[in-house]
Amino acid sequence: MNHKILSKFADAEILINDNAFDKINLLDDPVAVSSALIADIISQGKKTRDLIIVSTEMLDTFLEKNNIEISSNEKKEYFSQDIDTQSMENEAIDKIENNLRLKQELIDNNSISEEISNKIDEIVSEIPSEIQAKTKPIKEVEFNFEIIQDTSKKSYTCGDIKDMISYFNNRYHRIKDILVKRRELKDYSNIADIFQSKDVVKIIGMVKDLRTTKNNHKILEIEDDTGEISVLIHNDNHKLFEKSEMIVRDEILGIIGSRKGNFVIASELIHPGVPRIEEKPMNFSTVFISDVHIGSCTFQEEAFNKFINWINGNFGTPEQVKIAEDVKYLIVAGDIVDGIGVYPHQEKELTIKDITKQYDEAARLFGEIREDIKIIIAPGNHDASRVAEPQPAVPEEYAKSLYQLKNVEFVSNPSIVSLDGIKTLIYHGRSFDDLAMTVKGLSHEESDLIMRELLEKRHIAPIYGERTPLASELEDHLVIDEIPDIFHTGHVHINSYKKYKGVHMINSGTFQSQTEFQKIYNIIPTCGEVPVLNRGNFKLLKFN
Repeated sequence: MNHKILSKFADAEILINDNAFDKINLLDDPVAVSSALIADIISQGKKTRDLIIVSTEMLDTFLEKNNIEISSNEKKEYFSQDIDTQSMENEAIDKIENNLRLKQELIDNNSISEEISNKIDEIVSEIPSEIQAKTKPIKEVEFNFEIIQDTSKKSYTCGDIKDMISYFNNRYHRIKDILVKRRELKDYSNIADIFQSKDVVKIIGMVKDLRTTKNNHKILEIEDDTGEISVLIHNDNHKLFEKSEMIVRDEILGIIGSRKGNFVIASELIHPGVPRIEEKPMNFSTVFISDVHIGSCTFQEEAFNKFINWINGNFGTPEQVKIAEDVKYLIVAGDIVDGIGVYPHQEKELTIKDITKQYDEAARLFGEIREDIKIIIAPGNHDASRVAEPQPAVPEEYAKSLYQLKNVEFVSNPSIVSLDGIKTLIYHGRSFDDLAMTVKGLSHEESDLIMRELLEKRHIAPIYGERTPLASELEDHLVIDEIPDIFHTGHVHINSYKKYKGVHMINSGTFQSQTEFQKIYNIIPTCGEVPVLNRGNFKLLKFN
């Protein structure tokens, strides 16, 4: 049986009896005929609350009217030997569940009669009992879901210099408020005041610039809203010098040292940091994916279909199916499609060359995921959102078909959501490029190290003006004010997982095989590998 046909009729709230269904499947293009038949029924004035059951007579009338004939292949056995038995069972189960779901919706809308209810039960009863026994009951799920931070409608910048000043002032004061809570910095001084103070000084400032001297010492140019000063980090202080290797331009940090003329000789560097948090209990499972890149020639559709079958409980080992049944949330951290014009000559690497059709295909695929899973989608740099971060949610004008899915939520990049009380920071990960190129010891292959640094710096994209385009809003929406329970990223196409001070740091890899760009830089993606937090325990399921 063709589950696409069943889905089309179920989505239109139209039933089809078995004989008509079998006859449609004898046609050369049963999916196209089904779409045309549904459109014809709707054009005749079908109302939302009407329940229509397509009979063989109704189908014959439609076929005759449109000169559609069954090919000479009509004698084929629909359940022939070359059809996979498991696939047949799965589609029969889909048929039961679609009819039961429609019945439940009609009951919920108080628009079902006893006659119609009995008819639906009759259709379901025609499925062999041994297959009916495998049918999952329709679950009534209550989502305790909340969007805590979303910047989709909070863009107030005009691009003026005063906006940029406001942006950096906001960043400085918010992170400074975190730093002054550190015991070591409670008695800090403004830079303008340290020249009247004793030799020991404590300051909080933004890194304006940093350089290495000819003797291999480091000099940081630090500023606050009262002045600037140079800070020297001596290479003889090996531990401190090693720590200074992680410092980047535009981050805010605390410095303790001694004043020597117009310099401060640093003895301690203090990042805003992350306090250890207590792990919250989870009585459900959450799946994390990103970088699906639908529309690309290198999109791994077969692996993604296996993933969909798994999350619906129809694929995998008994243990994996048990995990799937426990899934309540699916988070997508950007690049759901490959986009258009993201890089030069991209059109040569696309199978779908229209952005709306890419999202239509995404809606078709994600629409096959069972409705008792809430899907949260944030944009990435390949999606149809503005390039500068923070990125608003994918606009409905491009992804209307995705917006029509009842179980999908759209959020900005970055964003923070609460999943039954589990605070989850979602960020696509574009700033990883800057950190990997700037900081010694960081690389795309070990994105968990980059994620750790971002948490320590309490900022999603601390470096301004490099490869990551940042919008100079009046407020810096990329500051990490509160520590999340989960930090989920993507972009680098390589899985990683670490728990850092109680925070689950997850990078979810990709469903796109190695691209030409990745070949140049010898980046080996981890394809079709899906991270899952199964009641707080990390699992990595492979579908490639």
